[in-house]
Amino acid sequence: MSGGTTDRSGGLSSLSDIRVIELGVWVAAPAVGALLADWGAEVIKIEPATGDPMRWVFGSIGASKDLPNPAFTLDNRGKRSAVLDLAEPSDRDRLERLLDGADVFVTNLRPDALEKLGLDPAATVERHPRLVYCSISGYGLRGEERNRPSYDLGAFWARSGLSHQMADRDGVPLNARGAVGDHITGLAALAGVLAAVLEQRHTGRGRVVEVSLLGTGAYVLGWDLSLQLALGKVAGPEAREKNRMPLMNSYRTSDGRWFFFIGLEMDRHLPTVCRALGHPELLEDPRFADAPAIRRNASALIALFDDIIGRRTLAEWSAEFERAGVWWAPVRTPAEVLADPQLVANAGIVELAGDADDPGPRSIGGPVTFSDVSRRPGPAPGLGEHTAEILDELSAREQP
Repeated sequence: MSGGTTDRSGGLSSLSDIRVIELGVWVAAPAVGALLADWGAEVIKIEPATGDPMRWVFGSIGASKDLPNPAFTLDNRGKRSAVLDLAEPSDRDRLERLLDGADVFVTNLRPDALEKLGLDPAATVERHPRLVYCSISGYGLRGEERNRPSYDLGAFWARSGLSHQMADRDGVPLNARGAVGDHITGLAALAGVLAAVLEQRHTGRGRVVEVSLLGTGAYVLGWDLSLQLALGKVAGPEAREKNRMPLMNSYRTSDGRWFFFIGLEMDRHLPTVCRALGHPELLEDPRFADAPAIRRNASALIALFDDIIGRRTLAEWSAEFERAGVWWAPVRTPAEVLADPQLVANAGIVELAGDADDPGPRSIGGPVTFSDVSRRPGPAPGLGEHTAEILDELSAREQP
């Protein structure tokens, strides 16, 4: 809570005694710390005097520096912030003392930066044998490009092949939304951390957990890459008009709205779709007799669907699809997502902790909820807000 120790009550009892030191910037490592804090762990965010650059992201991209920063809140809520100058021996010593009493260390600094600070993974775990050290990097800890600069756009999207496989009809690669790859990589790192903590509790020893944006991106694209590996080729991007699976495709209604059919099993779902569209006669067309025929004549079926669907609004089709039991999903805008009662019902939006007069802002919920666990995450800390408090606690713990 602002001005004092973060309230971790209401979290998972198994994580309430976990102390995490985070030396993270931007998104991937802070995302791990935020989810651990959401679940009840104590997370101390170590920052330089200039702060995590994500604090000032809007200014760095040329927008107003005074804009609220809910993106920073999402990945830093519930933590405490301590400012340390790690170029100074005294503050390096303070960090070592913090690590000595910690269970987990999470960082996404590049390998060369960590080595300069004496915080490379192997040496750090040797000094602190029970520490779970989670390294999140762009390209991994080995190889000639391990120190190559990266954001998720470079390592997760471009280098993994995802942008190529999701290119538009002209082959223009996907320019993805910010932090998508970082958050997926953060989830991978979180899984690794918790597996290592489970081992730590059995053996009393820690280990290094390695996660990279490139490796996570390759795993996400694993179906395509596995086909390339086994068969030497994989289908490239297709225009929606030539999608060989018309029932796993997008369509536009008369009011300019888009939706997807999600009928993966074409033989099973085509009858329902055709009847909902008011054209059961399509089921008698030999071009669409079964899944192989539909695949061969996919463009013709998509053209028919486009013509039919383009005559009515999304609301009209929604009513028809729901009555018929069609498997489909509307393409939502961000504003519509936030108003979606299904998201709200499943804790997709959370209120951050505040006081009686100020309930606190809302934020996006994490991807995991737990039965019988209900808590409100704390706010994101101010830069260095808890430095004195954390150092006082450190001294008190070390008193004989």
